[in-house]
This record gives sequence, structure tokens and C-alpha cells, in this order.
Amino acid sequence: KDRLSHAYLFTGPRGTGKTTLARLLAKAVNCLNFQEIGDVCNECENCKAINEYSAIDIVEMDAASNRGIEEIRTLKENVNYAPSFLKKKTYIIDEAHMLTKEAFNALLKTLEEPPEHVLFILATTESHKVPVTILSRVQRHDLALASLEELSSKLNLILKSEELKVEDGVLEILYKKSGGSFRDAESLLSKLISTNTDSTITKEEVYSALGLLQDEDVYKLANFLSKKELENSLQVFNNFISKGYSANNIL
Repeated sequence: KDRLSHAYLFTGPRGTGKTTLARLLAKAVNCLNFQEIGDVCNECENCKAINEYSAIDIVEMDAASNRGIEEIRTLKENVNYAPSFLKKKTYIIDEAHMLTKEAFNALLKTLEEPPEHVLFILATTESHKVPVTILSRVQRHDLALASLEELSSKLNLILKSEELKVEDGVLEILYKKSGGSFRDAESLLSKLISTNTDSTITKEEVYSALGLLQDEDVYKLANFLSKKELENSLQVFNNFISKGYSANNIL
């Protein structure tokens, strides 16, 4: 609708892209060609500065380590200064729920009436810990964990750029292991890419690299347990342990 709020809250489980989305929004509002092409151009001087992390008008704060009132007071003093060269001075506050009560109170007035040139983006995994007074002053967007299709689509983009293929079932294992978190799935895939020696990642490699048990081995153990065959159960279990599998993974 060609409208921009002065403050946003992105909330959702970890690895759903809250901080990434905040950075993209910061880039979108500052891109010189956005209105014209309806997307970030990555070619104007503003986009290039943001891509090179040299744009001092985009300030990222990690509330987990900067949670006190002093940091917010400094922020309040700085918001009144115009951006050095971007259109909007953007403050991205990660893990916003970690701010102290006093810090939230200090932020309230600024969030309610920020200068025209300022944009606030808060990201949190625990929105229920953010005071209602703050929630009423931001535009909230809830991010969800990925579906298998969404995650597979993202991982396939990475595989294509790395010129790699995967056996059937590999992406399903990564999805299951990551629980739908983009970040976790990508770090698991990067682990597989770094240990891969040819152009195809096999299920065997996945099981080995991630310390997972083969389905048929799990069925074998479950079968012995269901029949209360103690000796066979312990034998299979000990075999797993001797191969280096953790008891947690076996469970």
C-alpha cells in the first residue's frame, strides 16, 4: 500500500529469518530505485554501502548483551541526528525481549514519536516477554517455521550454486533434524557440503556426518525392546555406543 510504519516487530521461532528480514527491510527503505522497480536493486550507492556493511545509519543492537538503560539512552540521543547519507536511520534490536524493564520504559517515548528519518525494527523469539506498551506501538509480523517444500526450495538454491546433487530423502532428513528452522538446516547442509568428496550427497553421508542412526537399525532395536528381548536389545545398543553414537541420538 506504499506505506511504511515507524516501528516493526518480527517474532517467531529461531532460524525463521527475523534478523535477515529486518536487514532486507532496512535495505528496501533506503534503496534509491525501490519505488521504481518494486524491489531492492543492489546497484545504487545505498544498496552497495549496506551490502558492504559500511552504512553507519543502520545500527544493529543485540539486546542480549546490550540490555541496559545506558544503551537506550545513547540510542535516544542519537535518533535526533539526521542520517549521514541514507534516507532512513534504522535501528535493528535483536532479541528485544532481553531488554530490562527500565530500558523498555526509556524506549517507549522514542518508539511512540520517533523523528521522521528513523525506523525501528525489533526482533524476538519471545514476544510474550515484550511489554504491552511496546507491542501497541509497533506493527507486528509473526514468522513461522518452514514447511518441507519451503525448506527444500531454499536448500536446492544452495545446492544448485554449489553444483551438488542429493539423493532422494536427504532433504527430508535435514528438514526433520532442523525442525523447520532455515538457519539450522543451512548449517547442517554446509557441514555435509564441507565433508562431501564427489558431486552427490548420499543418505549414508548424512547419517554419518550428523551422527544419526539408520532407520533399519532403529527398527531392529525397537523390535527387540517391544518383544522384551533384553540381551538382544543391549547387544544392539552397545553396538551403537561402540560406533560412537550418543545415547541421546539413539533415544
